[in-house]
Amino acid sequence: MSIPGVGAITATSFVTAIESPDNFRKSRSVGAWVGLTTRRYQSGEIDYKGHISRRGDHHLRGLLYEAASVILTRSSAESDLRTWGLKLRERIGFKRAAVALARKLAVTMHAMLRDGTLFERGMKASA
Repeated sequence: MSIPGVGAITATSFVTAIESPDNFRKSRSVGAWVGLTTRRYQSGEIDYKGHISRRGDHHLRGLLYEAASVILTRSSAESDLRTWGLKLRERIGFKRAAVALARKLAVTMHAMLRDGTLFERGMKASA
């Protein structure tokens, strides 16, 4: 709950859905498990990145999207995560930036849960 925009409900839902941080070898795997990574279609010379896969827990995905929206719009606490999201919003639009930030939130929250650390506002957001 030390991340701005992430409250008690989002944090509890995340911990409940993940169950044990050891279920994932890498923190990056959590983004795909929640369904916040793009689907790929590859055939011959065609390589297409589509919409998000929407696999996994839809309730958690919605809460992460809402937390990302709060970080982009209402949060006054400056952090590298918010700065990254705002730059992305200027480039690709609000909804896509919110989905990307939601995925990054899931990865960051898993790393924090695994290591037992608190969110540092000046720390570079993990990819």
